[in-house]
Amino acid sequence: MKRLFALLCLAGMSLPVFAASDKAALDERLENARIVIDEVMQTPDKGIPDGIVKQATCIAVVPSLKKGAFIVGAQYGQGVVTCRTGRGWSGPVFIRMAGGSFGFQIGGQGTDLVLVAVNDKGLQDLLKSKFKIGGDASASAGPVGRTAQASTDLSLRSELLTYSRSKGLFAGIDLDGTTVSQNTDDTTLLYGAPHTFEEILKGNVLPTEDSKPFLRTIAKYFHSSQDQ
Repeated sequence: MKRLFALLCLAGMSLPVFAASDKAALDERLENARIVIDEVMQTPDKGIPDGIVKQATCIAVVPSLKKGAFIVGAQYGQGVVTCRTGRGWSGPVFIRMAGGSFGFQIGGQGTDLVLVAVNDKGLQDLLKSKFKIGGDASASAGPVGRTAQASTDLSLRSELLTYSRSKGLFAGIDLDGTTVSQNTDDTTLLYGAPHTFEEILKGNVLPTEDSKPFLRTIAKYFHSSQDQ
C-alpha cells in the first residue's frame, strides 16, 4: 500500500518538475549549477579532494533537488553534466534524477547534489539513456576536504562519487536506487538542434555561449596536469 501511495505521489509531483523548460529556465539551471560548484570549491576544508579533482572524467550538478514529504519519501531534480575531453570540458547536457528517500531530514528546502565520474566507466554510464545508481552504476559517498585522502581503491571500485549540500553542509551521500535519465528535450532546446549525448560529451558539439560561464567555473577547479 505504501508503495502504491509513493507511485501516486511520484505521478503528481513529477508534472511540475518534469514539465517542458524554456530557454530562461535552462540558463537559470546552468547558473545555479555554476554557483553550487563555485561555492563548494571555495571552501578548501569542505570541498572535493584534489586527487579526485584531477582524475574526474565528468561532473554532474543537480541544484536544489526537491523532496516530497510523503509516507514514503521521494526526490526529484534536474541537473547538468559536462565531461573532460582532449580539448577541455565538453558542452553541457541535461539530466533528470528521481528516486526514493535519500535520508534527508523532513522539510521543504532543496538539496544540491554533485556527482563526479572518476573513470571511463562513469562516462559510459552518462551516455546511457537511463541508469540506476547502485544497480547499473556503482557509486560511493565521496570524501570531503581538499587535502583529504580517498581510499586507494575508491575510484577502482566506484564509477561515481556522490555528494550533497544542505543548509551549508557538504558531505558524501548514498544515492543507491536513484535513477538518472537523459533530458533530451532540454538538451535539444539549449543547442537549437538534436544531438546525442555521446556527440556532446565527447566534445564534438561546440558549447553554447550561455553555457560558457558554467564551463569556465568547472575548468577553474577541475583541472589536471595535462590540461592547458
